[in-house]
Amino acid sequence: MAPHNLRISPRTVQQQIVEKLRAAIAEGFFKPGDRLVEADLCDMLGVSRPSIREALRSLEAERLVEIIPNRGPQIPILTWEHASEIYRVRALLEGEAAFIAAQSATPEDLKAMRAALADFDNAVRDSDMPTQVTSTTAFYGHILRLCGNRIIEQTLSGLLARINFLRARSMSRPGRAKVSLQEMKAIYEAIAAGNGGAARAAAISHVENAHISANAAYESLHLKDSAA
Repeated sequence: MAPHNLRISPRTVQQQIVEKLRAAIAEGFFKPGDRLVEADLCDMLGVSRPSIREALRSLEAERLVEIIPNRGPQIPILTWEHASEIYRVRALLEGEAAFIAAQSATPEDLKAMRAALADFDNAVRDSDMPTQVTSTTAFYGHILRLCGNRIIEQTLSGLLARINFLRARSMSRPGRAKVSLQEMKAIYEAIAAGNGGAARAAAISHVENAHISANAAYESLHLKDSAA
């Protein structure tokens, strides 16, 4: 794997540290079970130890980092059982969110969703995994905002970091990102047509297919065995 660029520019340092580490975890630079040594992170990112500790606490709140007494921070192992539960929750909530969004989307909303899809399309062409993940998050962010259900939005927002970790695993499978693009376009087209039933069905189908792809990724990386 090519060296990961973790260097930090002067502006918004603390936010950048969290974002850099979050992306590195999602992309697999740091793998489940890896220990995170503060001194090494300071060298990689070029920042102070207090800044690293604050960032690790933020990532612990997102359940992307686990801080173990007398051992320190490490990347937790997301078991397949837990991952599968997340996909089931996503299918239910994202399907409902898409259904509601189809009733309320404005031309401006649709324009923003098309822009997110265009970003994802370009990222697929460039094999740019970080942008694939962020543009997918942006696309679903519009849907969640449109649905206007705070419980759905809060629940999925609380799972976002883990969802993005799984997205990166799922879209790492050969050909999956291109299929994912078509599935998201189907969601968009149903919302644009105001067809709530079709939007729900397309959203559920997209999550179920991602679930299958992530399952294959877990098996190929032997994550199921390591998490048993």
